Formats: sequence, structure tokens, C-alpha cells
Amino acid sequence: MPRPRKASDDDIFAAAYRAMTRLGPGDLTLAEIADEAGLTAGALVQRFGSKRELLLQLSAGAADGNASFIRDLRAKHRSPIAVLRAYAECLASLAASPAALARNLAYLQIDLTDEDFRRHLLAQAKATRAAIVDVLDAAVFEGELTRAANPRALARAIETALSGSLLTWAIYRDGGAARWLRDDVDAVLAPYLRKRRRTRTSNR
Repeated sequence: MPRPRKASDDDIFAAAYRAMTRLGPGDLTLAEIADEAGLTAGALVQRFGSKRELLLQLSAGAADGNASFIRDLRAKHRSPIAVLRAYAECLASLAASPAALARNLAYLQIDLTDEDFRRHLLAQAKATRAAIVDVLDAAVFEGELTRAANPRALARAIETALSGSLLTWAIYRDGGAARWLRDDVDAVLAPYLRKRRRTRTSNR
């Protein structure tokens, strides 16, 4: 008989995340996650005890996820403003469709009402905001934003704008969610963007 497939916790968490993109909290079961991971539900019970414990560990591991993603974007983009726009576009994946956003909001409801989950959500939010502050500090230092910009206050405004943008896009559904979120980030940054001086060309 073939030996049962072994999977790391990271493999299982990735499988759980894939299942969550298809299923809301009420339909997500250990059996669905196990099937996605190529394991048995019994194997997951042995390792995690319950679906709730598995999802709690997934949530704990994701606490630095957004911040780490923003740091990766900084390695890919020379412009700090481009990093913020790219982050907004990637965050729009939560609203790949109105139905997808509704599923994500259902999981968010659990994060907000269950204190064990909210603790991990808060850690993620704080790490994400700190990463955005770092990007805005760089934007001021490199001259993309004026000295009038307050990185901490502006990071909070961006965080608020992005959260609201997901909902308003789902209501208006005008174009793609990525463009909608990026435009709202641009609107928040607009008063602080440093205007580039035009260089005069000589006809001599």
C-alpha cells in the first residue's frame, strides 16, 4: 500500500486558504480543507484538534503577512508611491467579485467578534500600518511627498480609505476593484504630492 502523504503545516494552511476563497465560514469544513490538502479529515483532527484551532493557527501565522508583502513590494519598486499603489491593487484581490468580498467579510465578522481571532487581526493591522508608515517616511525622504505630510496620520487615512474602498466598489461596481482602490489611495496622497518642476528646453 502507498504510504500516506505527509504535509507540512504550511501546506495545510495554504490548502485552508484556497478552500476559504471558495467557501464561506458556514460551508468550510475540515473535510473540505483535508480534500484540498490531499489528506484525511482524521489527520487534521489529530494534528490540530478542530477546525477552529486550525484557523486560529492560520490567523496567527498571517499576522505579519501584509507587512511582509509590503516589504517585498519595496524591493520591487524604486518609488515608494508605486509601492502603495501596488499594495492597493493587490488588496483588491479580496474583492475579485462581489461574492468573493462577501465571503471575506463573513470571515472578518468572526475576526471581529471572537477575541482569539481579533488578537491576531489586531497584530496584523498594527504591523501593516507600521509598514505603510515606513513607506510614507521613505516617500517624504525621497521627495515624492512634501514635508507637510505626516506619515503616521497619512497611514491611518490610507488604511481607512482602502477598507472603505472595498465596500464602495462592491456597491458601485464601476470598473475593476484594483483601479478603484488605487484611485482612492491617489486621492488621499494628492494634497501631499510634490510637484515636479518642468525643465525649460533651449532652442539655441
